[in-house]
Amino acid sequence: MGLIRSLQSAFGDKGRLPELATILRDRLETADGADALHLDRREKAAFDRLMDALNRLPRPLMALGTLSILGAAMVAPDWFADRMQALSAMPDALWWVIGAVISLYFGARFQTREQDFQREIVDTIVHLPGPTLPATATTPNVAKAGADATLTLKAETTSANPALEAWRNITR
Repeated sequence: MGLIRSLQSAFGDKGRLPELATILRDRLETADGADALHLDRREKAAFDRLMDALNRLPRPLMALGTLSILGAAMVAPDWFADRMQALSAMPDALWWVIGAVISLYFGARFQTREQDFQREIVDTIVHLPGPTLPATATTPNVAKAGADATLTLKAETTSANPALEAWRNITR
């Protein structure tokens, strides 16, 4: 249920995503190509390109390995049975380690790619020409205390919360 609410808050009428999409669409229509939008990609070093190429190998190799195991089971059932017997003798702890390594590999790779993607989006939005995005850090309808220490103290002091007090009384 929390996931549905968060998706509704992001994509719903009150979410910020439609507003940002409208601003980006307006800027795309008024821009003179990718250069005006600063969408040029930075050139990666040779080592980064090599690591990206190596990181693309595990998933296809696992898929092809699975298909080859199925093919081997059909072609040489005795050979396949011997290999499966050896796998069944493997201790459970080793299976957990293998699962953890594979999960961490793909999880870390996904997180890195997702963060790079988000960083590119933010960088693109920041460098776009045109009107600025609406400020989200300001709090409306709150007076600035300025140099008045009494107002600052009142603003930073928490007030009584009857609902919280009632909940605390119930849980005691």
